[in-house]
Amino acid sequence: MPTMPAKVSLEAIKRLRDKTGAPVGAVRKALETAGGDELKALELLRQQGAQLADKRQGRATSQGRVEAYVHHNGQLGALVEVGCETDFVARTDDFRQFCKELAMHVAATEEAPLASLLEQPFIKDPGTTVGGLLKALIGKTGENVVIKRVAKFSIGAAG
Repeated sequence: MPTMPAKVSLEAIKRLRDKTGAPVGAVRKALETAGGDELKALELLRQQGAQLADKRQGRATSQGRVEAYVHHNGQLGALVEVGCETDFVARTDDFRQFCKELAMHVAATEEAPLASLLEQPFIKDPGTTVGGLLKALIGKTGENVVIKRVAKFSIGAAG
């Protein structure tokens, strides 16, 4: 006899949705599949986000945002260009926050070549990578999101 998915409370669904930004149906299904275990459900949602990112890869990203970060002393800054599929997503709080945090990350790292950027541990949470954050954003928005260009500027640095 097949096992029935575990019933989960609305509070558990809301708590995990607030953490992930994933659709309510996906959160409920993940919690049910995980038997109500929030950590297991979180991992399931991360896997689903990664799968969605893989499916979306290659779709045109003609919209997006350019974000700047300048350190408080004015001696250091970064500029990033992040593309997405629609202007609707480009205006969302999640997308804008990702762009801001990416610009801060680029400014804070010694070297930020675009090729290795996705593998770097994120400065605010070394337990995740920039690529992991990008996949999470793709999972939240349902669109392809691409880091197109990054530049770091520092007073006294060569070229």
